[in-house]
Amino acid sequence: SSEAEIKHTRKHVKSWMKPQKAPVPGAIRPAKARIVPEPLGTVLVISPWNYPTYLAIAPLAAALAAGNTVAVKPSEVSPASSAMMARLLPEYLDPEAVIVIEGGVAETTDLLEQRWDHIFYTGGPTVGRIVAAAAAKHLTPVTLELGGKTPTIVHKDANLKQAARRIAFAKFCNAGQTCIATDHVYVHADVEDQFADLLTQEVKERYGDDPRQSPDFGRIINENHAARLAQFLEDGFERAQFGGIADAEERYIAPTLLRGIKPGAKVMEEEIFGPILPLLTYSDLDEPINAINAGEKPLALYLFSKSDAVAKRVLGETSSGGACVNEVMMHIMVNDMPFGGVGESGYGAYHGKAGFDTFSHRKSVLKRPSWMPELPAARAPYEPWKLKMMKKFL
Repeated sequence: SSEAEIKHTRKHVKSWMKPQKAPVPGAIRPAKARIVPEPLGTVLVISPWNYPTYLAIAPLAAALAAGNTVAVKPSEVSPASSAMMARLLPEYLDPEAVIVIEGGVAETTDLLEQRWDHIFYTGGPTVGRIVAAAAAKHLTPVTLELGGKTPTIVHKDANLKQAARRIAFAKFCNAGQTCIATDHVYVHADVEDQFADLLTQEVKERYGDDPRQSPDFGRIINENHAARLAQFLEDGFERAQFGGIADAEERYIAPTLLRGIKPGAKVMEEEIFGPILPLLTYSDLDEPINAINAGEKPLALYLFSKSDAVAKRVLGETSSGGACVNEVMMHIMVNDMPFGGVGESGYGAYHGKAGFDTFSHRKSVLKRPSWMPELPAARAPYEPWKLKMMKKFL
């Protein structure tokens, strides 16, 4: 949560700020070398709509801890949250250090035309490319927190009840609108039906026979996104084991498990970002590993297996921003681990010290005594004995 992130930062920021000593080569001793973190300057934080408060406040806290002034641009897609931050942040934070700028595409475009010392963007790869291109005009460094089709592998030796519980939580909380939620799941053919039945049972226990009536099941952010999700339910699969209901006007997409995914299915072509779970099967571990490596590198990867050898192989033969074994999403709760993507899922990281470092410049400083004479071997003309000495010491 934002509160936990802030508490962790306040507890450790003094140690993060301390200059770090570096060893000095013998050839230039006596001297002192240290790495000094300093603020980058004024940074722009562009936050998304799916967790509008947390994904604005967490990078804001890191940027302030590093000594920067910050402009926060909340997503216009979640207008109530945007208005709330615009009202409250200036009330509780120094308005000379933090400003909230509301608006849509036009305002964001204007902001990107300005020169910033860092831009931190959370969202999708399409807009991420626009942000990176705009920043490049000013040589502004960028952190891109994007997403992707996060895969989950359920091996035949997995604790299937545990896997069903945790995947149900990851996929259906916030109606699946989570960047590190399970996008699709590969289940070993030997346990496919058993896992599907356990997941069906789990969803029923959480949301009842009609999730539309459940106070615990959310809605899609707007009609456009609901309509985008509804098209995934039109074809490309054999059947929906549960769910399969879409009402774009009410922004309702039922928690859904799709079986028998067909080649070229729309649901497998882009990040789903909703409560629709495609189930794919495999007989050999090579199959999901090869499928994952054939696509873009995801923001996260999850594996359920009791075997250390299986975990070592999957983690060693794939690349992802982060990963969990016998768990989903909880790596984001470890404040001392950097959180970020790789490749298409973004670059740069934050959380804990990684966030402080993201918004800092690590300046290298060397200090020598004023009485130290110049090394004789460093002065021209370079006679053979000087070259010999420099080769020895340098």
